[in-house]
Amino acid sequence: MISNSIVTPVKALWNRFQVSNNPKNGNLHTFWLHQDYLPDFVRSSQPAMRFLDLLGPLSWSQLPERNLIRNWGQPTIPNIAFLAACLIKLEDGRDSMDDLLLYLEEHPALIWLLGFPLVPSNQYPFGFDPRASLLTERHMARLLRQTQNTIFQSLFVSSVQLLFQEFARQRIPMNDCISVDTKHILAWVKENNPKAYVDNRFNKAQQPKGDPDCKLGCKRKHNKRLQQSDEPITPLTNPLPANTLQFGEFYWGYGSGIVVVKVPDQGEFVLAELTQSFNHSDLSYFFPLMEKTEQILGFKPRFGTFDAAFDAWYVYEYFHRDDDPQAFAAIPISEKGRYKTKGRNFDAEGLPLCAAGLSMPLLFSFTDRTSCLIEHERGKYGCPLFFPTPARKPCPISHKNCSKKKKGCTAMMPISIGARLRYTLDRDSQIYKSMYRQRTAVERINSQAFHLGIERPHLRNGSAIANLNTLIYTLINLRLFHRLHQLNNPAS
Repeated sequence: MISNSIVTPVKALWNRFQVSNNPKNGNLHTFWLHQDYLPDFVRSSQPAMRFLDLLGPLSWSQLPERNLIRNWGQPTIPNIAFLAACLIKLEDGRDSMDDLLLYLEEHPALIWLLGFPLVPSNQYPFGFDPRASLLTERHMARLLRQTQNTIFQSLFVSSVQLLFQEFARQRIPMNDCISVDTKHILAWVKENNPKAYVDNRFNKAQQPKGDPDCKLGCKRKHNKRLQQSDEPITPLTNPLPANTLQFGEFYWGYGSGIVVVKVPDQGEFVLAELTQSFNHSDLSYFFPLMEKTEQILGFKPRFGTFDAAFDAWYVYEYFHRDDDPQAFAAIPISEKGRYKTKGRNFDAEGLPLCAAGLSMPLLFSFTDRTSCLIEHERGKYGCPLFFPTPARKPCPISHKNCSKKKKGCTAMMPISIGARLRYTLDRDSQIYKSMYRQRTAVERINSQAFHLGIERPHLRNGSAIANLNTLIYTLINLRLFHRLHQLNNPAS
């Protein structure tokens, strides 16, 4: 027996939908909880009930709302109606806003359910005109472009909190390892079309006219010869022509960075996400994503796994804890880092060891503001046979730098425990391999996002692409929630 305190809000929502010209803000979550009080034409609509089951669990009442009183000559569309319609477009694979509006017009129960302002009409049995109650394709595109991303982020956070509640209900332990990666997004411009003739295609100072916000970036950078034959590599005395070298894959576009958590034996979900233009490096995503992760979790994660693009000392330092020696970041050494740090070890006090195994004293330190994304202390270490005072004994290994002119070997590195952890991390240990294997979770999320159209969006604006990405990750989290919910409630 449902009490009157619960029935009254549902009936009040229904009464508001009967008022024809006033903006209305439906609550999908309330409709999902009390489906018996829905009108008959809504309950008999299979698409309406299917999308109510998909979108209803989200906390729509916490979504920031627009000023619905302001009149622009037509009823104002609530944020709930617009965002829910965009999620339907993604879930149903609609190619365009026009295709979405046509689908809504064919299923008027969805128009009522989502909360679009209804235009009354006696020509329809359900009491309103579906076509007149919808906005235009141009208006929908304008809303996607002009609505602040904080609105979309609020819905995304709701999907994460929904998963946390389901984990607690089913007693699923929360994984304490996060995976971070970036995904390239190609702008919808002719410069990215190899069949289109474009003069000076990859000139970063020549902004494409099709998208004023996209930037030129490199997806993958390498310096190797194109595989044309089995010929041996040409020696340095006879260098290779430049047209036989491949330096990278360049695109105009954007990048999407995500923090992913794996749910053992169930799947994975997105914990935080960020979209930037393509000229930002992978490392530029780290601190903004970690800030969002801490806001959602309320604490720092213990473990993190990244690819070699995140091989930086401050990433290791972020996960280091004095009170938890097991916490660490599982990151492979980059090729550049492996060349520079081959054989580097440290003594018990944290001083680097030279090739002969001697502790190198700190000569001086300075504040580095140029070689890194963040300002940090950097130090230069010297040979103990020359500093702080010259020693009257030869180098144990007779190193070529051990002379009065060169004054032994030197090392330049950040004065941070993160720098030492980067070199001393045991990448052959079982715990490292176990953590790094969880990085496949972010690849599976990227695969799901690819099938939802994240890589080639037909949009020409940076804010619209950022909003679309947030909706894509919200839908991915919703799909995981329903898999978990159906697994525990097979009859529902």
